[in-house]
Amino acid sequence: MNDIPRQSIKILSVLVMVSMLAACASQPPAAISRIPASNLTVAEVRLNPEPSIGAVVRWGGVIKKVENKSSQTWLEVVSHRLGEDGKPQQEGGSDGRFIAVLSGFVDPVVYQTGYLLTVVGVIESFVSRPIGDFQYSFPVVEVSGSYLWQVIPEVDRPYYPPPWWYYDPWYYYRPYPYHPRYR
Repeated sequence: MNDIPRQSIKILSVLVMVSMLAACASQPPAAISRIPASNLTVAEVRLNPEPSIGAVVRWGGVIKKVENKSSQTWLEVVSHRLGEDGKPQQEGGSDGRFIAVLSGFVDPVVYQTGYLLTVVGVIESFVSRPIGDFQYSFPVVEVSGSYLWQVIPEVDRPYYPPPWWYYDPWYYYRPYPYHPRYR
């Protein structure tokens, strides 16, 4: 009779732990949570443009250029692979560029060059524009949902050396993994 409360406490603690771990899973923001069935990449669309018109895509990358037109804004984006949370992962290479078309005016100060952006939308057409001397064919995505990722500025912190009584005579003679110069 005394074992029943202990078993229920064990089961309850396991359920609490599982729910806490499930809460830690990465969820994309609501505006870009729709994952298309096709999952086409920019490179695949550029290789085979005609059948991809009308396809729903979720792409992201780094904003390269912002152009405000009379009733819409065109964002030139350098595409990067997306993580599980929908955020562009910059450590991999790019598979091309695309143009994200947002309705209305978008402030170029808010959507700055170099910021990360993820969009969900439909491929409407292709536009040929120059990148340097090369004519590049951009897929144009009519955006239905977008998310501008928060930029965390790097803080240039001053260096404060340790106090004189903390002197370590073997500081520069430590082996590789312990030396601060190699971290």
